Amino acid sequence: MGYLEVAGMSEIGHALALAGSMTWEILWALILGFALSAVVQAVVRKSMIVRVMGDDRPRTLAVASLLGAASSSCSYAAVALARSLFRKGANFTAAMAFEIGSTNLVVELGIIMALLMGWQFTAAEFVGGPIMIVLLAVLFRLFVRKRLIAKAREQAQKGLAGSMEGHAAMDMSVGGDGSFWRRLLSPKGFTSVSHVFVMEWAAILRDLVIGLLIAGAVGAWVPESWWRALFFTDHPLGSALWGPIIGPVVAILSFVCSIGNVPLAAVLWDGGISFGGVVAFIFADLLILPILNIYRKYYGTRMTLALLGTFYAAMVGAGYLVELIFGSTGLIPAQRSATVMREGISWNYTTWLDIAFLILAAVLLVRFFRTGGRAMLRMMGGAPDAMADHSHSPHPDRAHHGSGAERQPDGHDQGHQPRHDHG
Repeated sequence: MGYLEVAGMSEIGHALALAGSMTWEILWALILGFALSAVVQAVVRKSMIVRVMGDDRPRTLAVASLLGAASSSCSYAAVALARSLFRKGANFTAAMAFEIGSTNLVVELGIIMALLMGWQFTAAEFVGGPIMIVLLAVLFRLFVRKRLIAKAREQAQKGLAGSMEGHAAMDMSVGGDGSFWRRLLSPKGFTSVSHVFVMEWAAILRDLVIGLLIAGAVGAWVPESWWRALFFTDHPLGSALWGPIIGPVVAILSFVCSIGNVPLAAVLWDGGISFGGVVAFIFADLLILPILNIYRKYYGTRMTLALLGTFYAAMVGAGYLVELIFGSTGLIPAQRSATVMREGISWNYTTWLDIAFLILAAVLLVRFFRTGGRAMLRMMGGAPDAMADHSHSPHPDRAHHGSGAERQPDGHDQGHQPRHDHG
């Protein structure tokens, strides 16, 4: 084997080692975040969300963003669900606020940012998210006319498929009377949590793996001097002005969305992008090229261009304001030392946490497959109209007896066909 081949294998090994060590660092946080999200989604029905999203008043937008934060963290599923809410009568601005909350204000995102880059970035994300929603609402008022929204609604009603339609349309919450804890701790609640947990992982896994691999490759192969030149690192004022502008552009071209873009954000931070640039980069998961194509199918070309312009302006504005707020209060970290740049796995508290949460994930995974999970996985990419009026309902017997239910001729578990309500 020649010298170049050996060097090439070494570089690939270095990239994979970075990706692997960072995966191990954030694994427990991912499991915890998705478990908490599953608990909330298990008791909050999607059908009630539309009722509180009928206008674009500040209170409505705040509620929409909070409901989004309690929902899916998969960008594709969030975009599909926002379109579904819009079709059912939700205000367009409120639907977009819900979409932003679903991808940028979720618990798991904040935990992972804290682990990889520091708590300041988590704080910046939860400060910048509401700022972006406010800026977007103002931009919609100024530039998005009612006639354009009417055209977008007409296009949305066609029900053209985008991505993760089946997953977005599923309602896996537990109905009936009783307190939050009573419903959650019931056998049906356990089943519902397991289903939401595994389905969220299935929705996010592709982007997460791609994001980790890209982060490992970029961290290993792109020289620091290149990043410093791109981000004007040696010019503090120029860097602060340029970061929020270039951050979303890098995100759009990277094709990585959802939580998968956090590892790359850590690499960019180590490379010299500004604090506000990191925030703008994270927000831009809703503007990557595949999602822009989905917007075109959902709302038409003109509305897609309007979303591209208004979202981009709101991201840049939020990045600038976060940079100003955190810079003036001395909260911007002085050191650039993201965890993604450190190779190796050591026997420490992270390892113990990973083991503990992997056991939890295994328990939920077993429950998922013993209560009809395979059929749900097959329906993740289903057409929106085929799924829109259905919700997931675990069979009472299956909730108690697991795999003891009979099989239907089509291979689905008895009592596990989608239907309107939980019995």
